[in-house]
Amino acid sequence: MTKDTTAWFASWFDTPFYHILYKDRDYEEAQLFMDNLTEYLNIPEQGSIMDLACGKGRHSVYLNSLGYDVTGVDLSENSIAHAKQYENESLHFQVHDMCKPFGKRFDAVFNLFTSFGYFENEVDNLKTIQAIQANLKPFGFGVIDFMNTDFVIDNLVPNETKTVDGIDFNLKRTVENGYIIKDISFIHDGEAFHFQERVRAFTLDDFEALFEQANVYLLDVFGDYKLRKFDRKTSERLIMIFK
Repeated sequence: MTKDTTAWFASWFDTPFYHILYKDRDYEEAQLFMDNLTEYLNIPEQGSIMDLACGKGRHSVYLNSLGYDVTGVDLSENSIAHAKQYENESLHFQVHDMCKPFGKRFDAVFNLFTSFGYFENEVDNLKTIQAIQANLKPFGFGVIDFMNTDFVIDNLVPNETKTVDGIDFNLKRTVENGYIIKDISFIHDGEAFHFQERVRAFTLDDFEALFEQANVYLLDVFGDYKLRKFDRKTSERLIMIFK
């Protein structure tokens, strides 16, 4: 029998398998991005940053090591429970729904590594941008780091098997009804599992429309973690700075 879980972001992120599959993500690249971003934004010394959809908190921990007061929030109770081991006087973690204002204002709110566009209900995407704005101080900056959908679709690998920690993850990627979908199937301890990731194929134009609806001002757009100019065809990332 296959365990099938398609309410995906509320369940897949809470499994140990999610963290196994993505354990090889590039920490050095992520830290370089945080260095570049905080320097570009000129966040004040000991300034406050919200890491929105922080997962297990690795970026929050690094930002805190740079001297910032960091609050990491995520919907995943398991991820937050793991992250709490790193807490200190200037680093805190909390379970929180990103669609809703947090009730505290920050110098910056970071939404990193395509942690947006999960929702089935379109209005929740708008609510998230409105919530980010509500979480900002008057001179604060919002950052959404999303995939460059045009580049991803042009370079989509339809089928792939990735073996991590002895588990063969079979990955099938498709584009359907405005979503980029990844089906993940594998067998562990004789039991078959299936999960699905669904992310809205938002383009820069889509985000600009959402920002306009939310009365948010887009300040700058970058195409990679070195903060080079965005190009719709060649950039791997879509990094948007707004307020």
